[in-house]
Amino acid sequence: MAGQRGRPKAKLMISPSERTQLEVWSRRHKTAQALALRARIVLECGRGRANGEVADTVRGTRQMVGKWRGRFIERRLEGLLDEPRPGLRRAG
Repeated sequence: MAGQRGRPKAKLMISPSERTQLEVWSRRHKTAQALALRARIVLECGRGRANGEVADTVRGTRQMVGKWRGRFIERRLEGLLDEPRPGLRRAG
């Protein structure tokens, strides 16, 4: 493929219901900013854009885009949500 460098990217397909949820997360003011950014990354990837292009659009890194692209492909919307932190829980 002309113009593409690096490893080939897994095809990212977004269902209509997933697209709706991603758009809600990316636009809602009450959404955590980290989740909103992840949603925007996946939406841009779903348009067939390369990691570098998406990184430039969201002002992030290629590695960050690759991480969230991969998480979405593996675990869909659930993969974009925050995971519990390791370690002991605080008493409170």
